[in-house]
Amino acid sequence: MRRSSPTRPTTHHRLLMRPRRTNVGRYRTERPTTCIQPIALRDNHRQMTTFYLGTHVPNWLWRTDVRHPLFVSNRTLGKYKKLKKANVRWCLDSGGFTELGMFGTWLTTAYQYVQNVARYWDEVGSMDWASPQDWMCEPQMLKKTGKTVTEHQHLTCHNFVLLQQLAPHLPIIPVLQGWMPDDYLKHAKMYADYGVGLDEKPTVGVGSVCRRAKVDGMKQVFSDLNKDGLRLHGFGLKQDGIKLFGNNLKSSDSMAWSFGARMAGRKGIYSCGKKHETTKNCANCIDWAQMWADKVSTIGEQ
Repeated sequence: MRRSSPTRPTTHHRLLMRPRRTNVGRYRTERPTTCIQPIALRDNHRQMTTFYLGTHVPNWLWRTDVRHPLFVSNRTLGKYKKLKKANVRWCLDSGGFTELGMFGTWLTTAYQYVQNVARYWDEVGSMDWASPQDWMCEPQMLKKTGKTVTEHQHLTCHNFVLLQQLAPHLPIIPVLQGWMPDDYLKHAKMYADYGVGLDEKPTVGVGSVCRRAKVDGMKQVFSDLNKDGLRLHGFGLKQDGIKLFGNNLKSSDSMAWSFGARMAGRKGIYSCGKKHETTKNCANCIDWAQMWADKVSTIGEQ
């Protein structure tokens, strides 16, 4: 009698079955001593210290005239077959809002993602940290995925734990997600149930904030999380957000300059003040991006 073959494990189960390793694929995950500087514990009322300039032009990493740390997406950087060492500090965005918005789920597996992060860590360097494959909680995103806020929060926690198991030496940060103010405090407690001490992490992201029409209650959330010892990064927080939450932030990022420049271009306005013969607007203009980031960074220092 022919024996039936065992059920083939799913991708998810195969990931969990992988042994821990210090190498991901052919890329080393040992942490160089030159990329990340020690992070001192901060005063609960200290102003934001770092603003990351968002860009969808990854080759800015290799320019020598960039004066702000950059925020670059895995979805754009991953298209490069050849990489080289960065000339500026930077952070990696997982591209979750785009991927979930397009497909309603993560098609990039955790193992594929850590392979990419390890490649950037090894070949590009100067990476402060990388986002996890978190699940955003905006109403339109919940409609797209068909899941609840609580389900998104559990999936975010699970992914972070899995990424840590696959590549414990990579600087992947945990991220808090929610929509109502209380959601974020509940998510912080949920991480504890997963065995993750957020107050031990050098950076904890806070997502699903920047696209709100109203931010009622969020200022208190940032304050409460900060008092609990969390060193917070506000995803997508630009000028208004920094004014509201800056006392409780370690860092933030934004790429709002690009959208504004594109809209100005429709009126024939070049945001940087220079007319470019080869472009219709400043949506990819490094001069305007840095002028805008100079202003935002000044707000963070006030």
